[in-house]
Amino acid sequence: MRGQQVVLTQDCQVLMVPSGMPVLLPQGTQVVITQALGDSCSIVSGGQLFRVDGQETQALGDAFIAKLPDIPDGADIETQAWAWLKTVYDPEIPVSIVDLGLIYGVMVDESTPEAQVHVMMTLTSPGCGMGPVLQEDVTRKLYEIPGVKGVKVELVFDPPWTQAQMTEAAKLQLGML
Repeated sequence: MRGQQVVLTQDCQVLMVPSGMPVLLPQGTQVVITQALGDSCSIVSGGQLFRVDGQETQALGDAFIAKLPDIPDGADIETQAWAWLKTVYDPEIPVSIVDLGLIYGVMVDESTPEAQVHVMMTLTSPGCGMGPVLQEDVTRKLYEIPGVKGVKVELVFDPPWTQAQMTEAAKLQLGML
């Protein structure tokens, strides 16, 4: 899948990386898949990196198949939340935001029948144009959990993110070990 050349089968609304600016790539555009993880992927066209997600991935035909989290039966909401968060990927780096160390905490309030999930996360850079996109991704995925009725994603920059917060697996995957 990675490195695969694909011709878009339909017009495709994408986000330019790293700015997050929306762009429409027309049907017939040739692209190269650079990252196909979780339920979004990154493509290159004309030397520019783009993120494709949601229904827009249909424009890639059979070249992309979304991957859902593996959640054990009976898992509590916090366990499910962490599993869903591991399916959110930075479009420039083929590593989940959890393994990058961007998630500082997940708190679940189940004191009412309508569970509330509060996520504290950061970005690799405070000026990251993809920050709002990643926040929206986190919110959308946490609402997939049965029983979750509220999600708050709080961006924090203290402490600032450093590569030291990455998991060993992420460092290994990125050739840093």
